[in-house]
Amino acid sequence: MLERTVVVGARSGLHARPAALFVQAATRLPVQVNVARDGRPPVSARSLLSVLSLGAGHGDAVVLSAEGEGAEAAVDELARLVASDLDAKE
Repeated sequence: MLERTVVVGARSGLHARPAALFVQAATRLPVQVNVARDGRPPVSARSLLSVLSLGAGHGDAVVLSAEGEGAEAAVDELARLVASDLDAKE
């Protein structure tokens, strides 16, 4: 299983818009990715309610994990999203 620890870059954390963008990206991926925080059990990155329940704020570390073919690319993509400021205006 591939795991990567990433620091949340969004100013509001993984809440509201950033969480929705994260979940939308995870849903498009060909492999299941899980996300965990503070040693808690991992949750599906495809579930908005589960991601919100993590309560991950700006600067918190989360662990992304996946396995199987395409796991590395999937974790890379979601890690970039988590680390970026998804609250910034485009």
